[in-house]
Amino acid sequence: MAKEIERKFLVKNGAWRQEKGTKYRQGYLNSAKERIVRVRTINNKAYLTIKGITVGASRMEFEYEIPRKDADGLLDICEKPLIEKIRYKVKEGGFLWEIDEFFGENQGLIVAEVELESEDQNFPKPDWVGEEVTGDPRYFNSNLIQNPYTKW
Repeated sequence: MAKEIERKFLVKNGAWRQEKGTKYRQGYLNSAKERIVRVRTINNKAYLTIKGITVGASRMEFEYEIPRKDADGLLDICEKPLIEKIRYKVKEGGFLWEIDEFFGENQGLIVAEVELESEDQNFPKPDWVGEEVTGDPRYFNSNLIQNPYTKW
């Protein structure tokens, strides 16, 4: 079984912006917290991802590459609005941080995630990392379709 352990933080400033970002577009076929089913496109690639319920900072995760044409069709039937964001990957202190800058209905939201090997693993926080929001469900991408950041 695949397991994802990640912590999520708000981003305080733009010191990470020297990295080149990649456009992501994603939608949810099912956004129920017990079994999220996501379709995502990244450049010319596409993925179908199934995630279980989050407990602490962990959850089951299964991801499969699918044909881009299939993903485009699936995005048409996903719950709306779709999630549109630019993802920046920044190596800092021996860890890979993924910073998502959201657009569309979630314009203005910027969060950073770091994947860990265990929930209690220590890691250095870069200066641009702000408040931790790991346990706040408002920041789950699957919840941003039902309650977009611009409506908070």
